[in-house]
Amino acid sequence: MVNHKPVYLDFTDRDLDFLVSIVTPGALNTFSVREAIRNDPEYRRAIVSDERVFSQVINDGESFLKISPSLYFEVLLRRAQKDLISSAYTIEREGRGNIPVFDTGKVAGFLDTPNVLEYLANMLASFTRIRSFVVPVRVRKGIRRRVRYNDMDVDSLIDFAARADESERFSYYKRIGDVCLFLTGLFRDSTYSQKSHFNSNFQSGTYPRTSFMRKRRRSLEEYENEGRRFYRLAEEHPTASVLELTDVFSVLRDEFAAARKPLAFLSSRYLHSRQNNLFNVAHPA
Repeated sequence: MVNHKPVYLDFTDRDLDFLVSIVTPGALNTFSVREAIRNDPEYRRAIVSDERVFSQVINDGESFLKISPSLYFEVLLRRAQKDLISSAYTIEREGRGNIPVFDTGKVAGFLDTPNVLEYLANMLASFTRIRSFVVPVRVRKGIRRRVRYNDMDVDSLIDFAARADESERFSYYKRIGDVCLFLTGLFRDSTYSQKSHFNSNFQSGTYPRTSFMRKRRRSLEEYENEGRRFYRLAEEHPTASVLELTDVFSVLRDEFAAARKPLAFLSSRYLHSRQNNLFNVAHPA
């Protein structure tokens, strides 16, 4: 039988060993348990949501090294969903202060959307290793400059997306949407600024002229607008259908504000001082 699960729903063998050792300690034949975790979504959810699994992950300082980042964050998101249900409100930034918003039921329900929680876990995992690149960029005729950027640099990603062939743009669209969601969820109190090598106003199907600049600042609202826009472009790209991500991008586009709430909740409740160690984000994009 062909496995039609999106790749981000799979666990590594080490993940399965970890889960089985906690939920069925001492079992001699674990094959059926491992297969059920792999192939039964409801059973998988029950195992990852198990209190014993969360306790091991949160109390073992080396748990992040023992399992994949995707499983680590899925365990925390499952717990966040449970704790949101019993919480009175979430916190929303308003100007320079914070206000309570009584939407915990809506946010917890949002995480029940098929494949969304797993996608968010995989997205968070992708930010534990920021990739850097050096590319030659044409400044003027006959002159090129070597530009260093990383895949947290929204301005560079937008510019490269505009330059890429349409068939190659999906990964840029997806990453830009993810960066906007990640920053507004986990680093919303930062200045949201970064030194950028260049900036361009992206329009699908056009190749805008590049302009070099020292710094690009975005407000929370601007990040949300950019995130929605690029999730829509990712949703419309043929690759999204191949990867079974069309519906996920549609939900993230329509419910962007709700999508960042569980990330902020997870950050404040469970990560604390670990956050800077998990995510090497010295200068948000």
